[in-house]
Amino acid sequence: MATTTPSTAYSRDLGDELRRLRETCTGLTGAALAVRLGWDPSKLSTIETGKYRASEIDLVQYLSKCDKDIDFYEDFKRKYRNAFDEYIVQVPDNLRTMAMAESTAKKITRYDAQAVPGLVQTPEYADGVYRVAGLVTEERIPALVQWRTERQALLRRHDRPTCLFYVHEHALQTRIGDDRIMEDQYLKLLFNVHMIRIIPADTAVIASSCTLFEYEKAMSVAFVETDLANVFVQDPGAIVRSRLLFDRLAEVALDEEQSRSKLAAYVGRPREELDDSGQDLA
Repeated sequence: MATTTPSTAYSRDLGDELRRLRETCTGLTGAALAVRLGWDPSKLSTIETGKYRASEIDLVQYLSKCDKDIDFYEDFKRKYRNAFDEYIVQVPDNLRTMAMAESTAKKITRYDAQAVPGLVQTPEYADGVYRVAGLVTEERIPALVQWRTERQALLRRHDRPTCLFYVHEHALQTRIGDDRIMEDQYLKLLFNVHMIRIIPADTAVIASSCTLFEYEKAMSVAFVETDLANVFVQDPGAIVRSRLLFDRLAEVALDEEQSRSKLAAYVGRPREELDDSGQDLA
């Protein structure tokens, strides 16, 4: 029987990539492929779930059964080399690991200081955020907005994770697009206020945006998103620090009813006040 290894968000992502290759390229069940490889079925299962570090020979044997050539193997091996590291750094364009981390989480806690969290953005607001950032080409924006919108199906699942989003009031005051876009975004937050807690504008929080993913049978993962890189962290010390951040936010954030009142006030503000608040960014 294969010995399991503490999995990471990235190892689970790459294991799932292998599973999809098996299904699409061979049409075999995991047990059937294990027989053809001469492996114990538990070994194949733990590789495909990211709980076991496959050796180079394992990868060669597995990918050859999927009719993949040496170039595919070398590319996959390069990605797989760091799959079980406690710190995984990816370019922002790599969206699979993020989607996998979200979709398998039992609880998601996030803090945002500059913008509304992606899981509760309207499509028009998301479009504006990408345009303001100016870090992707014009032609890629529609696909990125669609991906961000499709991720939100997670919140409509019957087995959806427990989500709590801490949003600094500065994010509400930063105008993305026109009055209609902002009002629609405020309304979406208001309708999801059971997941939203607002940090008042006069409360200082010296911390960057951060997400903590918690799992039923895997180690927690902290996630930090920047303009240059996405960082997935499974180091126990970093997890403790992220929990301390969210403990601090719980102390200073408005409660659900106070957050509801704050958001309702933004929805009901006269247009001239919206024009005068914050910085117009799009």
